[in-house]
Amino acid sequence: MVTAYLGLGANLGDRLSALCGARQALNELPGVTVVASSALYETVPVGGPLGQDTYLNTVLEVATDLPAKKLLAHCLAIEKLFGRERLVHHGPRTLDIDLLFFTDLVFEETELTLPHPRLHLRAFVLIPLHDLAPELFHPVQGKSVRQLCDELPRDQGIHRFSRTW
Repeated sequence: MVTAYLGLGANLGDRLSALCGARQALNELPGVTVVASSALYETVPVGGPLGQDTYLNTVLEVATDLPAKKLLAHCLAIEKLFGRERLVHHGPRTLDIDLLFFTDLVFEETELTLPHPRLHLRAFVLIPLHDLAPELFHPVQGKSVRQLCDELPRDQGIHRFSRTW
């Protein structure tokens, strides 16, 4: 079993239900166990069309014996199960699941880059990831999650969501 970290987000429909359902669906996959969940964070959209609703974001730590590409394929299937349509780049979505880290694997292909290529720039990923693994080392950036969080600009439009899950 290896450790992977998944970033989840939603800004269409019942965001909380989508994230809860995705966590349950991931935990029911053969070869995947959800080990921990960060707090929930409400965040402003980054990129994409103007006028989008705010996102609800979280990070999950999972233990898996699946290869990275297979785990990603399952994540994409779960997105579809929750109504994800890829109509507009960085557009609104019912569910988004990103593979952030897969152990310490550094990998780049068309359909998968590890670690996720923009996670070090995104408060909506780094802050929930910090909840779970502040000392996790980013092998490409050469810094811990804590250090990457410390480098974020102060006003990132992110705050802890009032409900727990």
